[in-house]
Amino acid sequence: MSKAGPLTQDMATRGAEADRAVEALLARVGERVRRAREARHIPRRVLSEMSGVSPRYLAQLETGEGNISIGLLTKVACALDLSVERLVGEDDPWSSEVLRMSELFRRADRGMQARVLAMLEAQAPEGARAQRVCLVGLRGAGKSTLGRLAGEALGVPFLELNAEIARIGGMPVAEIMALYGAEGYRELEAEALEGVISAHERIILAVGGGLVAESATYERVLERFHTVWVKASPEEHMARVRAQGDLRPMAGQPEAMQQLRTILRAREVLYERAHAQLDTSGAGLDESLEAMKALLADEGFLD
Repeated sequence: MSKAGPLTQDMATRGAEADRAVEALLARVGERVRRAREARHIPRRVLSEMSGVSPRYLAQLETGEGNISIGLLTKVACALDLSVERLVGEDDPWSSEVLRMSELFRRADRGMQARVLAMLEAQAPEGARAQRVCLVGLRGAGKSTLGRLAGEALGVPFLELNAEIARIGGMPVAEIMALYGAEGYRELEAEALEGVISAHERIILAVGGGLVAESATYERVLERFHTVWVKASPEEHMARVRAQGDLRPMAGQPEAMQQLRTILRAREVLYERAHAQLDTSGAGLDESLEAMKALLADEGFLD
Protein backbone atom coordinates (compact mmCIF):
# COMPACT_ATOMS: atom_id res chain seq x y z
CA MET A 1 0.00 0.00 0.00
CA SER A 2 1.53 3.36 -1.08
CA LYS A 3 2.12 6.11 1.43
CA ALA A 4 0.28 9.39 1.12
CA GLY A 5 2.32 12.08 -0.59
CA PRO A 6 2.95 15.59 0.79
CA LEU A 7 0.06 17.09 -1.22
CA THR A 8 -2.40 14.50 0.11
CA GLN A 9 -1.19 15.04 3.68
CA ASP A 10 -1.51 18.82 3.29
CA MET A 11 -5.06 18.48 1.96
CA ALA A 12 -5.97 16.22 4.89
CA THR A 13 -4.52 18.73 7.35
CA ARG A 14 -6.42 21.59 5.77
CA GLY A 15 -9.61 19.55 5.78
CA ALA A 16 -9.25 18.87 9.51
CA GLU A 17 -8.59 22.57 10.17
CA ALA A 18 -11.70 23.49 8.16
CA ASP A 19 -13.79 21.04 10.17
CA ARG A 20 -12.56 22.56 13.43
CA ALA A 21 -13.30 26.06 12.10
CA VAL A 22 -16.86 25.00 11.22
CA GLU A 23 -17.38 23.52 14.68
CA ALA A 24 -16.09 26.72 16.29
CA LEU A 25 -18.38 28.81 14.09
CA LEU A 26 -21.46 26.75 14.92
CA ALA A 27 -20.67 26.96 18.63
CA ARG A 28 -20.10 30.72 18.40
CA VAL A 29 -23.32 31.35 16.49
CA GLY A 30 -25.34 29.15 18.83
CA GLU A 31 -24.00 30.86 21.95
CA ARG A 32 -24.71 34.31 20.53
CA VAL A 33 -28.25 33.43 19.45
CA ARG A 34 -28.98 32.06 22.91
CA ARG A 35 -27.41 35.08 24.62
CA ALA A 36 -29.29 37.56 22.45
CA ARG A 37 -32.59 35.72 22.95
CA GLU A 38 -32.17 35.60 26.73
CA ALA A 39 -31.07 39.24 26.90
CA ARG A 40 -34.35 40.17 25.23
CA HIS A 41 -36.31 37.77 27.44
CA ILE A 42 -37.71 35.96 24.43
CA PRO A 43 -38.68 32.31 24.97
CA ARG A 44 -37.47 29.93 22.28
CA ARG A 45 -41.06 29.20 21.30
CA VAL A 46 -41.73 32.92 20.70
CA LEU A 47 -38.51 33.31 18.71
CA SER A 48 -39.66 30.37 16.62
CA GLU A 49 -42.91 32.15 15.83
CA MET A 50 -41.12 35.43 15.09
CA SER A 51 -38.53 33.89 12.79
CA GLY A 52 -40.44 31.01 11.22
CA VAL A 53 -37.69 28.60 12.33
CA SER A 54 -38.87 25.50 14.19
CA PRO A 55 -38.20 25.19 17.97
CA ARG A 56 -36.26 21.97 17.34
CA TYR A 57 -34.00 23.69 14.84
CA LEU A 58 -33.47 26.60 17.24
CA ALA A 59 -32.54 24.18 20.03
CA GLN A 60 -29.97 22.52 17.80
CA LEU A 61 -28.66 25.91 16.74
CA GLU A 62 -28.19 27.15 20.30
CA THR A 63 -26.29 24.03 21.33
CA GLY A 64 -23.95 24.31 18.35
CA GLU A 65 -25.31 21.16 16.73
CA GLY A 66 -27.44 22.72 14.02
CA ASN A 67 -25.82 23.34 10.64
CA ILE A 68 -28.34 26.05 9.87
CA SER A 69 -28.63 27.56 6.39
CA ILE A 70 -27.77 31.20 5.76
CA GLY A 71 -31.39 31.89 4.91
CA LEU A 72 -32.74 30.54 8.21
CA LEU A 73 -29.96 32.22 10.18
CA THR A 74 -30.88 35.51 8.55
CA LYS A 75 -34.48 35.06 9.71
CA VAL A 76 -33.28 34.41 13.27
CA ALA A 77 -31.01 37.46 13.16
CA CYS A 78 -33.84 39.67 11.93
CA ALA A 79 -36.13 38.41 14.68
CA LEU A 80 -33.44 39.31 17.23
CA ASP A 81 -32.85 42.69 15.55
CA LEU A 82 -29.22 41.78 14.85
CA SER A 83 -27.16 41.64 11.69
CA VAL A 84 -25.91 38.24 10.58
CA GLU A 85 -22.37 39.59 10.82
CA ARG A 86 -22.76 40.06 14.58
CA LEU A 87 -23.67 36.40 14.94
CA VAL A 88 -20.92 34.89 12.81
CA GLY A 89 -18.00 37.34 13.16
CA GLU A 90 -15.01 36.57 15.34
CA ASP A 91 -15.36 39.76 17.41
CA ASP A 92 -17.70 39.52 20.38
CA PRO A 93 -20.66 41.77 19.48
CA TRP A 94 -21.24 42.63 23.15
CA SER A 95 -17.70 43.83 23.86
CA SER A 96 -16.15 44.85 20.53
CA GLU A 97 -15.73 48.63 20.19
CA VAL A 98 -15.25 48.20 16.45
CA LEU A 99 -18.62 46.50 16.03
CA ARG A 100 -20.29 49.02 18.31
CA MET A 101 -18.92 51.89 16.23
CA SER A 102 -19.94 50.11 13.03
CA GLU A 103 -23.51 49.70 14.25
CA LEU A 104 -23.78 53.30 15.44
CA PHE A 105 -22.35 54.52 12.14
CA ARG A 106 -24.82 52.39 10.17
CA ARG A 107 -27.79 53.87 12.03
CA ALA A 108 -26.61 57.50 11.85
CA ASP A 109 -27.95 59.90 9.24
CA ARG A 110 -25.75 60.82 6.29
CA GLY A 111 -24.73 64.14 7.83
CA MET A 112 -23.41 62.47 10.96
CA GLN A 113 -21.67 59.79 8.89
CA ALA A 114 -19.92 62.51 6.88
CA ARG A 115 -18.73 64.28 10.05
CA VAL A 116 -17.39 61.03 11.52
CA LEU A 117 -15.58 60.22 8.27
CA ALA A 118 -14.11 63.71 8.19
CA MET A 119 -12.77 63.34 11.75
CA LEU A 120 -11.25 59.94 11.03
CA GLU A 121 -9.81 60.90 7.68
CA ALA A 122 -8.27 64.03 9.19
CA GLN A 123 -5.80 61.59 10.77
CA ALA A 124 -5.23 59.81 7.45
CA PRO A 125 -2.12 60.35 5.30
CA GLU A 126 -1.96 63.37 2.99
CA GLY A 127 -2.56 61.01 0.10
CA ALA A 128 -6.28 60.70 0.89
CA ARG A 129 -7.04 63.06 -2.03
CA ALA A 130 -4.44 61.33 -4.22
CA GLN A 131 -4.21 63.14 -7.57
CA ARG A 132 -7.94 63.77 -7.88
CA VAL A 133 -9.24 67.20 -8.83
CA CYS A 134 -12.92 68.18 -8.63
CA LEU A 135 -14.30 71.28 -10.33
CA VAL A 136 -17.32 72.85 -8.62
CA GLY A 137 -19.39 75.91 -9.49
CA LEU A 138 -22.55 77.04 -11.23
CA ARG A 139 -23.47 76.00 -14.77
CA GLY A 140 -21.72 78.14 -17.35
CA ALA A 141 -18.51 78.71 -15.37
CA GLY A 142 -16.57 76.44 -17.75
CA LYS A 143 -16.07 73.35 -15.57
CA SER A 144 -16.69 70.79 -18.28
CA THR A 145 -14.85 72.59 -21.08
CA LEU A 146 -11.81 73.51 -18.98
CA GLY A 147 -11.74 70.14 -17.25
CA ARG A 148 -11.77 68.25 -20.55
CA LEU A 149 -9.12 70.46 -22.18
CA ALA A 150 -6.89 70.45 -19.10
CA GLY A 151 -7.16 66.68 -18.91
CA GLU A 152 -6.16 66.34 -22.57
CA ALA A 153 -3.22 68.71 -22.13
CA LEU A 154 -1.95 67.08 -18.94
CA GLY A 155 -2.70 63.45 -19.80
CA VAL A 156 -5.26 63.09 -17.00
CA PRO A 157 -8.63 61.34 -17.42
CA PHE A 158 -11.64 63.67 -17.32
CA LEU A 159 -15.16 62.73 -16.23
CA GLU A 160 -18.45 64.52 -15.72
CA LEU A 161 -20.28 63.16 -12.70
CA ASN A 162 -23.62 63.57 -14.47
CA ALA A 163 -22.44 61.13 -17.15
CA GLU A 164 -21.64 58.59 -14.44
CA ILE A 165 -25.05 59.16 -12.83
CA ALA A 166 -26.77 58.56 -16.18
CA ARG A 167 -24.72 55.40 -16.71
CA ILE A 168 -25.62 54.00 -13.28
CA GLY A 169 -29.26 55.05 -13.59
CA GLY A 170 -29.55 53.66 -17.12
CA MET A 171 -31.18 56.82 -18.45
CA PRO A 172 -30.45 60.53 -19.02
CA VAL A 173 -30.22 62.73 -15.93
CA ALA A 174 -33.37 64.64 -16.91
CA GLU A 175 -35.34 61.40 -16.95
CA ILE A 176 -33.85 60.35 -13.60
CA MET A 177 -35.03 63.64 -12.09
CA ALA A 178 -38.47 63.27 -13.62
CA LEU A 179 -38.86 59.65 -12.50
CA TYR A 180 -37.15 59.59 -9.10
CA GLY A 181 -37.11 63.24 -8.10
CA ALA A 182 -34.30 65.17 -6.45
CA GLU A 183 -33.88 62.61 -3.68
CA GLY A 184 -33.37 59.74 -6.11
CA TYR A 185 -30.95 61.81 -8.14
CA ARG A 186 -28.90 62.70 -5.03
CA GLU A 187 -28.67 59.04 -4.05
CA LEU A 188 -27.31 58.14 -7.49
CA GLU A 189 -25.00 61.15 -7.31
CA ALA A 190 -23.46 59.88 -4.06
CA GLU A 191 -23.15 56.37 -5.49
CA ALA A 192 -21.50 57.65 -8.67
CA LEU A 193 -19.05 59.73 -6.63
CA GLU A 194 -17.97 56.73 -4.57
CA GLY A 195 -17.46 54.79 -7.79
CA VAL A 196 -15.14 57.49 -9.15
CA ILE A 197 -13.17 57.56 -5.89
CA SER A 198 -12.74 53.79 -5.93
CA ALA A 199 -11.78 53.59 -9.59
CA HIS A 200 -9.48 56.60 -10.00
CA GLU A 201 -6.41 57.80 -8.14
CA ARG A 202 -5.77 60.42 -10.85
CA ILE A 203 -8.74 62.22 -12.35
CA ILE A 204 -10.29 65.60 -13.15
CA LEU A 205 -13.99 65.50 -12.28
CA ALA A 206 -16.67 68.11 -13.03
CA VAL A 207 -19.78 67.98 -10.84
CA GLY A 208 -23.21 69.60 -10.98
CA GLY A 209 -23.59 73.05 -9.51
CA GLY A 210 -26.02 71.89 -6.83
CA LEU A 211 -23.82 69.14 -5.38
CA VAL A 212 -22.40 71.53 -2.78
CA ALA A 213 -25.86 71.85 -1.23
CA GLU A 214 -25.87 68.13 -0.40
CA SER A 215 -23.68 68.30 2.71
CA ALA A 216 -22.67 64.64 3.03
CA THR A 217 -21.73 64.32 -0.64
CA TYR A 218 -19.85 67.62 -0.64
CA GLU A 219 -17.89 66.53 2.44
CA ARG A 220 -16.75 63.45 0.51
CA VAL A 221 -15.65 65.64 -2.37
CA LEU A 222 -13.62 67.86 -0.05
CA GLU A 223 -12.08 64.84 1.65
CA ARG A 224 -11.16 62.90 -1.46
CA PHE A 225 -10.49 65.59 -4.08
CA HIS A 226 -8.43 68.73 -4.45
CA THR A 227 -11.37 71.03 -5.14
CA VAL A 228 -11.42 74.07 -7.43
CA TRP A 229 -14.28 76.58 -7.56
CA VAL A 230 -14.59 77.67 -11.19
CA LYS A 231 -16.44 80.98 -11.07
CA ALA A 232 -17.65 83.76 -13.35
CA SER A 233 -19.97 86.76 -13.19
CA PRO A 234 -23.72 86.00 -13.20
CA GLU A 235 -24.05 87.64 -16.64
CA GLU A 236 -21.36 85.39 -18.09
CA HIS A 237 -22.88 82.30 -16.47
CA MET A 238 -26.17 83.10 -18.21
CA ALA A 239 -24.61 83.97 -21.57
CA ARG A 240 -22.48 80.82 -21.70
CA VAL A 241 -25.37 78.53 -20.86
CA ARG A 242 -27.48 80.14 -23.61
CA ALA A 243 -24.59 79.84 -26.06
CA GLN A 244 -24.50 76.12 -25.36
CA GLY A 245 -28.11 75.90 -26.57
CA ASP A 246 -29.64 75.40 -23.12
CA LEU A 247 -32.77 77.55 -23.14
CA ARG A 248 -33.83 76.75 -19.60
CA PRO A 249 -32.41 80.03 -18.21
CA MET A 250 -34.60 81.89 -20.74
CA ALA A 251 -37.78 80.80 -18.99
CA GLY A 252 -39.35 83.42 -16.80
CA GLN A 253 -37.17 86.33 -17.95
CA PRO A 254 -36.40 88.82 -16.44
CA GLU A 255 -36.78 86.80 -13.24
CA ALA A 256 -34.19 84.25 -14.41
CA MET A 257 -31.20 86.55 -13.84
CA GLN A 258 -32.42 87.47 -10.37
CA GLN A 259 -32.87 83.79 -9.55
CA LEU A 260 -29.34 83.09 -10.75
CA ARG A 261 -27.94 85.84 -8.51
CA THR A 262 -29.92 84.46 -5.57
CA ILE A 263 -28.60 80.93 -6.13
CA LEU A 264 -25.04 82.20 -6.40
CA ARG A 265 -25.33 84.19 -3.17
CA ALA A 266 -26.84 81.21 -1.37
CA ARG A 267 -24.09 78.83 -2.49
CA GLU A 268 -21.16 81.23 -2.34
CA VAL A 269 -20.22 80.26 1.21
CA LEU A 270 -20.23 76.60 0.14
CA TYR A 271 -18.18 77.15 -3.00
CA GLU A 272 -15.65 79.09 -0.93
CA ARG A 273 -14.83 75.90 0.97
CA ALA A 274 -13.03 74.68 -2.15
CA HIS A 275 -9.26 74.40 -1.85
CA ALA A 276 -8.67 76.85 -4.72
CA GLN A 277 -10.58 79.25 -6.97
CA LEU A 278 -10.37 80.08 -10.67
CA ASP A 279 -12.23 83.17 -11.88
CA THR A 280 -12.95 83.00 -15.61
CA SER A 281 -14.79 86.34 -15.77
CA GLY A 282 -13.78 88.33 -18.85
CA ALA A 283 -11.30 85.67 -19.97
CA GLY A 284 -11.28 83.79 -23.25
CA LEU A 285 -11.02 80.02 -23.48
CA ASP A 286 -7.27 79.88 -24.13
CA GLU A 287 -6.54 82.29 -21.28
CA SER A 288 -8.78 80.36 -18.88
CA LEU A 289 -7.17 77.06 -19.86
CA GLU A 290 -3.67 78.39 -19.22
CA ALA A 291 -4.86 79.75 -15.87
CA MET A 292 -6.31 76.36 -14.99
CA LYS A 293 -3.11 74.52 -15.88
CA ALA A 294 -1.04 77.05 -13.91
CA LEU A 295 -3.29 76.71 -10.86
CA LEU A 296 -3.06 72.90 -10.88
CA ALA A 297 0.72 73.10 -11.19
CA ASP A 298 1.15 75.79 -8.52
CA GLU A 299 -1.05 73.93 -6.03
CA GLY A 300 0.53 70.55 -6.83
CA PHE A 301 -2.90 68.95 -7.09
CA LEU A 302 -1.75 66.46 -9.75
CA ASP A 303 1.76 65.84 -8.41
